[in-house]
Amino acid sequence: MNILKYKIGYLIFSLIVLIPGIVSLLVFGLNLSIDFAGGSLVKYSVPKEVVADVISSVYKGNDVVLEGVSKENDTTVVIRTKPLDVHLNSKINDELKKVNKDISQVSFETVGPVVGKETTKNAFVSLFWASLGILLYIAYAFRNIPSPYSSLKFGASAIIAMLHDAFLVLGIFSILGHFAHVEVDALFITAVLTVIGFSVHDTIVVFDRIRENLNKLPKSWQFETIANYSLVETLNRSLATSLTVIFTLLALYILGGSSIKNFVLALLIGIVSGAYSSIFTATPILVLWESKKTRK
Repeated sequence: MNILKYKIGYLIFSLIVLIPGIVSLLVFGLNLSIDFAGGSLVKYSVPKEVVADVISSVYKGNDVVLEGVSKENDTTVVIRTKPLDVHLNSKINDELKKVNKDISQVSFETVGPVVGKETTKNAFVSLFWASLGILLYIAYAFRNIPSPYSSLKFGASAIIAMLHDAFLVLGIFSILGHFAHVEVDALFITAVLTVIGFSVHDTIVVFDRIRENLNKLPKSWQFETIANYSLVETLNRSLATSLTVIFTLLALYILGGSSIKNFVLALLIGIVSGAYSSIFTATPILVLWESKKTRK
């Protein structure tokens, strides 16, 4: 099976898949939750006949700046505002009780703007250090690779594939945030870091087999032939591992609670992308990078 026969096509497909998400990120950005943007998020349980405007009018009457008002379902209204203090929140709740005694507050979360900025900064810092650590680790782990091949190129190829998966998740959530109002919260960062780890883990399995075969297979074989042979050897294992995780995440997404749906969705997108990129992105990049070298 000559998997790498269409290596250029795989890379073009990877790029095409990324373009809508990158455009969305540049134009719309991410729909940040209060974890990053700061503010207050208040949920109310209301009778079906009560419209969201009834609650928003009470907030406006108390000079509160509203950033979003929506109905999560028939009996739940979600209010997003600038940071509220506890006393003002209590006052608004008392006024809402006078409007309709069946209106009750389900949850009240407040994050200050300073905390939100610090969370955003820490998220980017963690992604940077994770990428750097993975690059250095792979370069060290593959330090005994035979000449003239470079362990740094193995590491860089894995990082490119990893960033492909991360940007795909970010891009899709940017699109969902603009059109479906899906928010990015702290759990999303956890999901992205998990995706990065899975992507690199799957790629290292393939790269490690390439490293072994560089020493085992006939010296006359070209690097692309050895890489393709290694891919075929690890294909069943990679697919079995990825499908096991994908089936588990699908069950969680379908049957799990609403509080983890976005987290599971981010994982699901990333794991599918990671399964693809480890075979059809990382290895083709490495092969194209090393294609001019022949083993002597």
